[in-house]
Amino acid sequence: MPESQGGARGTARLTVPGTLPTRLVPSDPLERAHLLERIRDAVLSGTTVPASPRDVVSASWQRSLDAHIDPERGRPQHVYEDDELRDVRGGHLLAPVLPLLRRTLLDVADDAVHMMIVTDVRGHILWREGNSTVLRRAERFELVEGTRWSEDSVGTNAMGTALASGNAVQIHSAEHLVKLYHSWTCAAAPIRDPDTGEVVAAIDLTGPLQTFHPSTLALVKAAAELAEVHLQARLVERDERLRHRNQPHLEGLHGAPGALLAPGGRVITAQYADWLPERLPIPDGGGRIDLGERGEGVIEPLAEGWLLRMAPRAAHGPTLSLPFLGAERPVARLDGKPVRLSLRHAEMLVVLALHPDGLTADGLAQALYGDAGNPVTVRSEIHRLRNTLGTSIISTQPYRLRARVDADFLDVRTALRERRLPPPAVLRRGALLPTSDAPGVREERDHLDVAVRSAVLRRGDVEALWALAHAEAGGADPELAERLRLLLPDGDPRRDELGAAAH
Repeated sequence: MPESQGGARGTARLTVPGTLPTRLVPSDPLERAHLLERIRDAVLSGTTVPASPRDVVSASWQRSLDAHIDPERGRPQHVYEDDELRDVRGGHLLAPVLPLLRRTLLDVADDAVHMMIVTDVRGHILWREGNSTVLRRAERFELVEGTRWSEDSVGTNAMGTALASGNAVQIHSAEHLVKLYHSWTCAAAPIRDPDTGEVVAAIDLTGPLQTFHPSTLALVKAAAELAEVHLQARLVERDERLRHRNQPHLEGLHGAPGALLAPGGRVITAQYADWLPERLPIPDGGGRIDLGERGEGVIEPLAEGWLLRMAPRAAHGPTLSLPFLGAERPVARLDGKPVRLSLRHAEMLVVLALHPDGLTADGLAQALYGDAGNPVTVRSEIHRLRNTLGTSIISTQPYRLRARVDADFLDVRTALRERRLPPPAVLRRGALLPTSDAPGVREERDHLDVAVRSAVLRRGDVEALWALAHAEAGGADPELAERLRLLLPDGDPRRDELGAAAH
């Protein structure tokens, strides 16, 4: 790898020095393959390239190199033997949909000299059917059932890249990072579980590079959409069955708020509308759950799902609001009254809010100062903070908040846990206590920044992307800007603003 890329393979940053103007890619598969080979070799060696690789390919190459994939000798991992594979197939959500995929793709695959491949979410090939000549040839490349074709196993390929990006993709010849697979062309699309919205599989058509055709990508996308429609229909049937069989449990609450939940926590039906999110986190085996302003709920197991009922409401004490996202001069609110805080006191409140069961002086010192922390210093600061807020707000032995905590950073945590995006207004606020260097705050800030960015990019919500791109932490994020350019419709004035920012 060239020095300009950072040296060791796997941690290098791809650069494209001396890039010439991008020209039209040849339509002939072999000419296209020759050009792609030159592009790949130039990028990996750090020399002038004849054209830039596609953004989706460049990003995938970088992820693959970060995973220490060898571009010259990479091979897939063999994970499942035949007996294990049968069990994995039988338990996979897509097993009942396989006949539909066969009817949709196999005739086309055979005529086009392709094979159909279905993987799980980690890239393990579960099913592989199609043209017999291609199937036999693929065995020499370990393109077989039981192997893992994620990017971190074998580098850039349509299946692994579709799973990593969450989008359909076509990978031709030398767009594969590993040289061994340059004689193949493939197109794949992710398939999502309609219950959770999460990717659970990829559907792929693969063949020799001479068989490249641009319509292959549209075909696998249509097959993935058809599979999701079928999964949605099965989900509706299961929901209706659960609702019908368990409605008496809901009626047994005698008009009190309650809900029937799917096994994964999705709300199927509720007494009184709009008082619950779409999904609730399920404690292991059921139990109590925090419902915010409504108090606590109790989740009880049913034969096919869960019943949610309200726990008896306890008397609430004072409310401590901590609006600390983007707060360089933190101000708390105690029962609505503003309380100006020093940065250190704000850091203490963040750490205590993140540990509702409390911390010892040693634990709090570690979170605030790291290894240099002194519990004596912490006790002095806690004494001052208790004088500021009132001695009843923070208990001792252990140190613990005794108020109802309303914190925007905790709300973001909850939204991510429930697979929701925080509202755009919250995303625009920025990072948690951006000037803080306390280890416990810094760790939470970094975690939220990464998790929020990942969730927003994965969901592709334009308003969320725009809000995050205009928060301080995301202002110079090229991936956010690129995703917005792809999603914003023509004529949207925000496209002009993106263009101006790029210059």
